[in-house]
Amino acid sequence: MSKTVSFITRNFGKYNPSSLASYEFIGGFTALRKALDMDGDAIAQLLADNGVQGRGGAAYDMGRKWSQARAVQAPHKCVVCNADEGEPGTFKDRELLSKDPFQLLEGMIIAGWAVGADNGYIYMREEYSHLRPQLLSAIEQCEKAGYLGENILGHEGFHYHIHLYSGAGAYVCGEGSALCESLEGHSGRPRMKPPFIKQCGAFHLPTCVNNVESLSLVPPLLLDKDGFYKSQGTPDCPGTKLISVCGNVKNPGVFEVPFGITLREIIYDLAGGIEDGHQLQLVQLGGASGRLASPAQLDTQYTYKGMKGADLTAIGSGAILVVDERTSVIGFLRMTQQFFSHESCGQCTPCREGNRHIARFLDKIAAGTHTEEDIKLMEKYANIMSTASMCGLGETAQSALLSAMKRFPEVFAVKKEVAVR
Repeated sequence: MSKTVSFITRNFGKYNPSSLASYEFIGGFTALRKALDMDGDAIAQLLADNGVQGRGGAAYDMGRKWSQARAVQAPHKCVVCNADEGEPGTFKDRELLSKDPFQLLEGMIIAGWAVGADNGYIYMREEYSHLRPQLLSAIEQCEKAGYLGENILGHEGFHYHIHLYSGAGAYVCGEGSALCESLEGHSGRPRMKPPFIKQCGAFHLPTCVNNVESLSLVPPLLLDKDGFYKSQGTPDCPGTKLISVCGNVKNPGVFEVPFGITLREIIYDLAGGIEDGHQLQLVQLGGASGRLASPAQLDTQYTYKGMKGADLTAIGSGAILVVDERTSVIGFLRMTQQFFSHESCGQCTPCREGNRHIARFLDKIAAGTHTEEDIKLMEKYANIMSTASMCGLGETAQSALLSAMKRFPEVFAVKKEVAVR
């Protein structure tokens, strides 16, 4: 199996990302023309047949999502591209936004056609503000060329516009309903469900939300007549995935890999191994909300089933953070906890209070003053958060902690005082 492939990233370096003409020269918008000769159900079925799962973290079946969005009856709908990419250690969408913005726009237009939407919104994280001018220029060029606007490419009644919004840097706005609230100019806080986003999302319209990688995958998949995508990966998990590898490795970066590659191959072959001859301590998968893997799990296959079978995060955002022995497990957990304590919106009690208390327990463990009762309460609060929080932030904030308690029980051990006679 080849360790890297070029499918979603097939256009990288082949055209000028500031020029529509350059994108058209390499075949850009051929996929859109093909899509306009298909109905939305056929496009959704193509995604389903290729086993495409959402690339933003939830891994929801993308063909099913588009079918459900298409089935909602409403005079107006919208497509939202989640370009927030707020998960720490995740930076693969940034590569797509900077190196292939027209493929993303083409994917968004196809999504609009497939689900029956008339507006698309790109919600981009504040830290990517340097990419705004290029993306705004790309949208403007598409409008002038007839790929956006009224009666697109002569298809009577297909009116579609794309708008670019920037967030203010809140991690919670990566959650779909909080993102929609932020789009509307409100505080980015999750909504109660139901109604679900597909019925009432941005601007109270039926909304289909996908992330940058998911939408960028659509154009090459529509043109994949030889079935290259499905030939990659494994029988139960076909295709490719963009991953972001960072931390204590020699060659951090973004790689497009076939599903089925192992964590060991990713860390030691693609990323060059641990820097300066240090020893691997742990690997966090899927960003700060992901679980921790121990060195004994490096031969786990990078597939949804393989990761789940190893009790690891099911791919998540595609982030792989490598940590060597210079950082202690408890030190790492305290850093992660600081992040979630800061980013919690405070709307629901389990997340707001749970994060506060768990931070105190971790401080006691670091100082060596914790008790058995502290450990029991910490685990209890973490489990309550994972089952009772209002949104994905609170539900996954303690994934690292709960997995560390399984993988590294020794670091939570209570020191027994020696009785002095």
